[in-house]
Amino acid sequence: MESMPFKIFAGTNSRYLAEKICANLGCPLGKMNVEHFADGEFSVSYEESIRGAQVFLVQSTFPSSDNLMELLLMIDAAKRASARSIVAVIPYFGWARQDRKDKPRVSIGAKLIADLLQTAGINRLITMDLHADQIQGFFDVPVDHLYASAIYVDYIKGMDQSNLVIATPDVGGTKRASSYAKYFEIPMVICYKLRKKANEISEMQIIGDVQGMDVLLVDDIVDTAGTITKAANLMIENGARSVRAIASHAVMSDPASERVDQSALTEMVFTDSIPYSKKCEKVTIISVADVFANAIRRVCDNGSISSLYVL
Repeated sequence: MESMPFKIFAGTNSRYLAEKICANLGCPLGKMNVEHFADGEFSVSYEESIRGAQVFLVQSTFPSSDNLMELLLMIDAAKRASARSIVAVIPYFGWARQDRKDKPRVSIGAKLIADLLQTAGINRLITMDLHADQIQGFFDVPVDHLYASAIYVDYIKGMDQSNLVIATPDVGGTKRASSYAKYFEIPMVICYKLRKKANEISEMQIIGDVQGMDVLLVDDIVDTAGTITKAANLMIENGARSVRAIASHAVMSDPASERVDQSALTEMVFTDSIPYSKKCEKVTIISVADVFANAIRRVCDNGSISSLYVL
């Protein structure tokens, strides 16, 4: 890493994670200033030279869109300050659920964000658990797609697996849940849901048997928590002994925390890809800072990223 100078900078709302990443790498977090104006506009400036450096910009693009705009300004400022290469480190890639035209006259938001990032000037993207794997194909620069399974496998190993069954709260997550089930050689069940509209479920059914089992629900994003709490309650109604859940990104829009608290879930585990500050006794946060630090180290050393994949 000494032969390839690098610097790490953080957006305002991802600084907490960037500090952990820097602690793992044994390097200081770069100095950057974000100046806010009375009308809500803001500007970004680097407070140290980045000429000729490989720059890693840590910022998740969760709502509001200020996080995305701040990252775009960081990229543009780095490009104009003669950074040798610019790597966007986006633990949570916002707008990823808009990955296709599922009805007439809608935007493909994920493709638009990819275009914005590339136009701003990134040379590489490091992200984690994209809502849809094909989003990698929206980019014309290298994409290192990391997985939260790197930390969740250890979490599951610490559980009693004698009575464990992996479950997915919807059909779209079947591939993800199947990877865990195959790795641990345990059964899997699927929840099939019908939606009236976004964030509102009309019907849900279980495909498989959970009678007397300890269920572990696996998901990527929990937004309003309607799906995952309904799935957990349905598992208990169908004879499950206990229900826990793991998910990569804690979007947790209101009233998600209340729903988790009032649900049949024993525990809801997230990564810290998004800051979660609300009070919910059932929520546990596990850091992915080491995973991203290892990825950054390997990018700098031209090492293999695939060796970080557990599943």
